[in-house]
Amino acid sequence: MDATPDFFTRLQGFTESRLTARKRRRLAQRLKQQDKHWLRDWLEAILWAVCMVLLINQYLFQMYRIPSGSMIGTLEVGDMIFVNKVVYGPELLPGLGKLPGLREPERSEVVVFENPSYISRGPVFTILQQFIYMGTLTFVDIDKDEFGKPRVHYLIKRAVGVGGDTVRVDDGEVSFLWKGAGAWTAEREHVAALGDPYPILREFSPGSYPALHERARTTALADMGIPSDGELSMPAMYDELAFYRSYESELAAARPHDPRVVAAARKISAGWYVPDGRVFAMGDNRDNSRDARWFGAVSGKKVLGHALFIYWPLGRIRGIR
Repeated sequence: MDATPDFFTRLQGFTESRLTARKRRRLAQRLKQQDKHWLRDWLEAILWAVCMVLLINQYLFQMYRIPSGSMIGTLEVGDMIFVNKVVYGPELLPGLGKLPGLREPERSEVVVFENPSYISRGPVFTILQQFIYMGTLTFVDIDKDEFGKPRVHYLIKRAVGVGGDTVRVDDGEVSFLWKGAGAWTAEREHVAALGDPYPILREFSPGSYPALHERARTTALADMGIPSDGELSMPAMYDELAFYRSYESELAAARPHDPRVVAAARKISAGWYVPDGRVFAMGDNRDNSRDARWFGAVSGKKVLGHALFIYWPLGRIRGIR
């Protein structure tokens, strides 16, 4: 009968001791906070904020600044955008692994992917670079080339082709052979049929192509040692892909016995087949974009996010289509 009061007495003593210890810890933390130098407190707050931003950038939404004019018409140089990292699956660590996404990239979406020509210095360097970049409010970027210019780690383009498509470019105009289709579809016809079409900008005028093809033919003849009266000099602005298509075609016509030359000409004229799990990405500003026409279809493992909306400058706040 005496055990019950004794139990409650011990319980009361235990509870009081725990509460007292808790109060002491809180008091000690408060005193420690008061003793902390204001500069240290300020630095800790900044470091915490930077770490949180890096985690959000890595796994949820990335902030991205448009560095070039390859997407003019949709994105202007200097636009700041948010990129959805969840939809296609974020990387576990920069350059290492990829978490499952909600779906694969779809045709006509604006995507961010790792630059195929970028040579990584490892995940540790990438994390450090991003930490310094965010901690200095984007003023300091340690990821630079031998000339002191920032290296281009990520590219933003439009996924014009997906797995199973064949993409062909003729005088700068794109056409598609969809998977299972029997005829080619011009991109402009496809875009016009969309409920929310995207812009296609051209800087090289269609009327300039005959002269460009003649220059390509003259250059090919000169490289084969055949004299010609044609013009060899090139204008400042020209369609490089169209030039090499005509150039390789002229070489193939003169050297049908050379399998390398014939294969090069056929590769350009036949177009690019996009394997499953890859996307064919091009800039909307077609004559001012280094894209899949030069480096081929990009693996879905390198596609890091879907461009959502512009948040800066204020006058350009809008969704990205």
